[in-house]
Amino acid sequence: MPEPAPDAVPEAVRAAVLPLAAEVLGALDPGAVPASLAAVRRFAPRRRVTAGAGPLWLAVERDDAFRARVARAWSHAHPDLAADLLADPPAPGVPEARLDLAVGAALLRPDGWEARLSALGTPPPGDDEPAQPDADHAHRAHRAEAEVRRLAARLTAETERADAAEAELVSLRRELRRLRSDADRSRSEARRAAEHAAEVAAAAERVHAETAKVRASADDDRRRAEDLARVAREDAAALRELAQVRVRLLLDTLVEAGSALREELALPPAGRMPADLVAPPVPAPGGAGSRPTSRGRFADDPALLDDLLAMPRAHLLVDGYNVSKLAWPDQPLTEQRRRLTERLATLAGRTGAEVTCCFDGRESEASGRTPAAPRGVRVLFSQGEIADDLLRRLVRAEPPGRVVVAVTSDRALGADLEAAGARVLPSATLLARLGRV
Repeated sequence: MPEPAPDAVPEAVRAAVLPLAAEVLGALDPGAVPASLAAVRRFAPRRRVTAGAGPLWLAVERDDAFRARVARAWSHAHPDLAADLLADPPAPGVPEARLDLAVGAALLRPDGWEARLSALGTPPPGDDEPAQPDADHAHRAHRAEAEVRRLAARLTAETERADAAEAELVSLRRELRRLRSDADRSRSEARRAAEHAAEVAAAAERVHAETAKVRASADDDRRRAEDLARVAREDAAALRELAQVRVRLLLDTLVEAGSALREELALPPAGRMPADLVAPPVPAPGGAGSRPTSRGRFADDPALLDDLLAMPRAHLLVDGYNVSKLAWPDQPLTEQRRRLTERLATLAGRTGAEVTCCFDGRESEASGRTPAAPRGVRVLFSQGEIADDLLRRLVRAEPPGRVVVAVTSDRALGADLEAAGARVLPSATLLARLGRV
């Protein structure tokens, strides 16, 4: 259908259409609102007619769906006029100067509506008595009476619906208050339950933490007890083995020493007493540091070392680097160890004595492995301690009465080893003896 010219619809008709269009727009679902009227629908009902007049009238003229909804609303309010306007041919006796008929023609737009709109026109202001025949007056009175009855019935129905709606609203408000009360009570109970649950969870967390601590402490105590028990078992086994070795070694030493006792000891003739042998001290030819230790021999005499190593089950302990650095100071430590242990192996083979050589730390070859010790020589490296402490432990492990010879030039170490029962000789004595092997 072609759009009407700008002046085709009189201003009075537009003014009558806009309130109805605004009312229809407010009753539409949001999805059915035209895009051009989305902003107008958010206005207050009174402002839609004034502030949204332009968009409303454009929608009536150009949006057929929206105009059809407005026309349907007008037809429901004026069914008789709508039937007269849509009659073909037009019903006789239709008045030509009615504003409501002009509004219906502008909305329903039957065939030739522009001509009808021009013919109907609008009544002049202040003209309350249109010049019509008596038949027209009777027809209008009849129709007005019918309209009044219809409006009265509609008003009664609307009143009844309003009363019912008000009663329902009162009931809904009462139900809403009850639901709100129940909701408040439920929220309060939920809040108390949440607080109680939080307290229970916190208590459970504390108990869990305490249990974890107790379990961890018990595990630590158990591990420590197991470690102590294992160490105690290992120490007991080591002590038993050490005691057995010491007893066996002591017995072997006594047996072998008994057979050679007469040869090794030069006993004086019978009848002499110890007091007869006490004589004034004679200064030693080597000074205070060269006192004789066995058969008139001094500590720097290599023959003394031979005498001691000839004793049954003699054990030679060597402070490795103390001897090797004195003999070969310009050589690498690896070469020093090799030379010393090879010569000690020769000495052990000739004397039959047990030989142990101690070094500081553990220095490996380029292959990452410690070279094997020569036959007859026990090579020990200190781990977590110095070689001096290792020598002290070795001397303390020997049984009393066994001949233990320690070779070192460290005076403090020598004093400790001598106090533990070892015969201490300087490194130069051993080097002089090794020079003959």
